[in-house]
Amino acid sequence: MDKTMKLGPLIFAILAAAFSMSSCMRNTETESTPTEKKKHLEVVLRSQNGDYWKTVKMGAEVAAKEFNVTLDFRAPDDEGDVKGQIALMEQSVNSGPDAIVLAANDYKELSGVVDDAEGRGIPVVAIDSEVESRKARSFIGANNYEAGQMAGQQLIKLAGPKGNIAIVSFKQGERNTELREQGLLDEISKYPTMKVIAKVYTMTDRGTADQLTQGIIEKYPHLDGIVALNEISSIGVADAIQRMNLQDKVKIITFDSTSEELELLQEGVIQATIIQNPFSIGYLGVKNAVEASHGKKIPGRVDTGIKAIDLNNMFWSDNQKLLFPFIK
Repeated sequence: MDKTMKLGPLIFAILAAAFSMSSCMRNTETESTPTEKKKHLEVVLRSQNGDYWKTVKMGAEVAAKEFNVTLDFRAPDDEGDVKGQIALMEQSVNSGPDAIVLAANDYKELSGVVDDAEGRGIPVVAIDSEVESRKARSFIGANNYEAGQMAGQQLIKLAGPKGNIAIVSFKQGERNTELREQGLLDEISKYPTMKVIAKVYTMTDRGTADQLTQGIIEKYPHLDGIVALNEISSIGVADAIQRMNLQDKVKIITFDSTSEELELLQEGVIQATIIQNPFSIGYLGVKNAVEASHGKKIPGRVDTGIKAIDLNNMFWSDNQKLLFPFIK
């Protein structure tokens, strides 16, 4: 009995020591297991200015939060600065991200740096504008040819099947420009009495768009309509039409849905605008880039859709969600 009594404390001490060692081992094992590092993506946009790109950025940020990744944004001040964007892409590639989301300023010129990124094992997802590289994993954006067709349809509906029109575009040879122009011209060609009497390029400068529009009207006073093929050109055209007090005479079809354009639509200066879905473009760009960084197969092309907005349908609930994606 005495021996048993004496062994009791000794057994307890041995068990306590064993438990303590086991606990220490478990703690050591837990501490030595590294936490999974967040994926990091680089997002290189065409410009850091304008409502459209701000909305793309917001969509990307929502996706980053949802998929638990970090983002760095890079963009030149001017959409026409192709060399500047190439330099920013090179910086992104050299920073060694898990993936890159790119809205290319030039279809051909950005292909080399995309190939370089993919050669280093960095997947690239193109958004908004395509890039001439078979190595880009996916393109996410609108069908720009169909957008041009839709602009032509709106013009015919508003101005009639005959008359003189002008096209105010943004950059000659740029992929989105070419596709929108071709879609527009193919649609107009269905009406032999509708003539394109002028086509100009603004290099995405509002003041240039204003001046060129004024010059067209002074040369062709019997102008019936203008199609402006991007956001900045659209506002510049509207500036000239408003200043010359021609909003009741010249029909304007624009692209995108900035707050300024929507005001001009309500005031009757702009008659219709072709909108994309920049929030979805940014969101899906990041989503697909994250999946590509995990080695998952992603779709080669995602069409984010287009829609024609005018004064009659801009207040429809579905359209309000597209026009104001951050207002619940």
